[in-house]
Amino acid sequence: MKDFPIICIGGSAGGLDAYIRLLKNLPVNTGAAFAIVNHITRMPTRLHEVLPYYTTMPVELITERLSIEPNHLYIIPENRDLHVCNGVFHLKPISKPRGWPDVITVFLRSLTCYWDGQLIAVIVSGYDGDGAEALCGIKEVGGITIAQKLSTAIQPDMPESAINSGCIDFVLSPEDIAKEIVRIAGALKPK
Repeated sequence: MKDFPIICIGGSAGGLDAYIRLLKNLPVNTGAAFAIVNHITRMPTRLHEVLPYYTTMPVELITERLSIEPNHLYIIPENRDLHVCNGVFHLKPISKPRGWPDVITVFLRSLTCYWDGQLIAVIVSGYDGDGAEALCGIKEVGGITIAQKLSTAIQPDMPESAINSGCIDFVLSPEDIAKEIVRIAGALKPK
């Protein structure tokens, strides 16, 4: 059983700026696993090549049945829905190939059903409102929800939709999101 925290960071347009700012302020030994769920449908993602410049955590592009480990950063591949079960990632064909993707919502709902550890959902810069529909579910299972402060987001639609869900615990800049994750993860570690 894997019961360490998992943190989903969902974003889209302008997300790279938020990911970099967050990672630059995040220590590598939080004891949590991180999954960046970014909307990319038309071209291959390069996040797993770019983000290692900003963290010393191992950064991996998610493959089918990849085991989830703490102190690792995982990146969703393009054109896939992401699920978890028995401590591993599962990839499925994207369920919404037209219009705005809902890959963040899909992953967050999977976490609420199949992850035993603490859940933290972070919504950063992006178009539309992916993720917002799943935030109340995260709260219902005792998870914590964070939205990027709108004035710090290149594209504020996604964090604004998250805030409008009524299920956000914190509204913070990427730098302060990192600090809050450290605080939460530290409170969860056995003394």
